[in-house]
This record gives sequence, C-alpha cells and structure tokens, in this order.
Amino acid sequence: MNSTQKLKFFPAANKHEQARKEINKSFVVSDVYSRLSLFRVSAILTCLVFLCAGALNAQTKKVASKTPAQKNQTVSNLPKVTQVDAEALKNLLKPNGKPLLVNFWATWCDPCREEFPDLVKIGTDYKDKIDLITVSLDELSEINGDVPKFLSQMKSDAPAYLLKTPDEGAAIAVVSKNWQGGLPFTILYNANGETIYIKQGKFKTEFLRAEIERTLNKDLKPESEVIKSKNK
Repeated sequence: MNSTQKLKFFPAANKHEQARKEINKSFVVSDVYSRLSLFRVSAILTCLVFLCAGALNAQTKKVASKTPAQKNQTVSNLPKVTQVDAEALKNLLKPNGKPLLVNFWATWCDPCREEFPDLVKIGTDYKDKIDLITVSLDELSEINGDVPKFLSQMKSDAPAYLLKTPDEGAAIAVVSKNWQGGLPFTILYNANGETIYIKQGKFKTEFLRAEIERTLNKDLKPESEVIKSKNK
C-alpha cells in the first residue's frame, strides 16, 4: 500500500496533513509579507531622508543667497552718520543763509531720546525755513550701529554727525561758552550766526518754536525795516 492509499484509510491523518500544509503556507505568506513590509518601510524612510536632505539643502542655499543682500539692504537703509572733530564742528556751526538749529545728544541719554520726536517734528514743520543738524556724542563704535538705528526709528532725515575729539573742552568752547557739557544741549543761531536760544537739558517745545518764529520774522524783515529799528 502506497502512502497515497494509506491516507485514504486514515482521514484524521489526512486532515492533519492538510492542516499542516495550510499552516506552512500561512507562515510562508506571512514571512513574505513581513519582508515586503519591512522593505516598503525601509524604502519609504530612505525616500523621506533624501527628501528632507534635499529640502534642507535647498533652504540653506536660499538663506545663504538672501542673507548678504538682506544685510546690505538693512545697512543701506540706515541714515548716514558722519564723524567730525572740533575743527569740523566749527565749520558746521556756520549758518548758510538761514537760522541753524543744532541738537547735541546720545543714545545713552534718556532725556535726549525723550525729546527727539519733538525735534524731528520741528525739523519737518520748519523744513526749508531753518537748517537742523544733530550731533551725537556716542562712542565712535556706534557710528554704524545704535546711532543710525535710533535715527531711523525716529524717522530723522536731518544731517547727522558724531563728534569724536580728544579735547572735549575745545569742542564745547566752539559751540557756546554757556555749555557745561551736559546733554541734551540745543542751540539756535540766526542767519548771521548769532546765538538766539540755548538750552542744556530737555527743551520746552513751545519756547523753542517761539524763538524760531521770532528769529524767522526778524530775519525776514525788509532791509528798510531793519534800518529803522536800528535808528530808534
């Protein structure tokens, strides 16, 4: 009796053998599926890694290409601040046919920062009628740093300077004998270079405006009126 025939006489054994084969098939299918799943997961992870690396590389190049331009753009947008010494300051204080308003300040000076918006407003209101310049007493290292940044925040378009001199006394003497070196310090010259108004400490806007108006009215008088007033 061959094995095939034997299975016919033992149905239980036949069923057991069929069950064993089915189980083996299941294990084989499961093993293949597991291998395929692992392969798919590995493939997906590999793709994700390459995609992330590519995106990161592209972003890095994008940032690298923009950073210098943005930096240059930021610097170019800041107001220009010119360094001056005592001699150059002396030349700056010579009126050019109009009253001259000069404000000495520093970024570390709280009263200076507080009055600056009013100073900018005065400069805007009297544009083309008076000349306004600002002179910072900050450290020279701030000539391209905090000084122009603050001026930019204040939207100040007045000519800006930074005073750097080994002889502060000489610089103060050039400005006014009444200046004790404190900040802020504001001085108004008429068109002839005569001192009309000085203030050490925060200026009062209404007083400064009144002096500007008075100076403008006086400077705008016809020549005949000026002669009459001198003869009285």
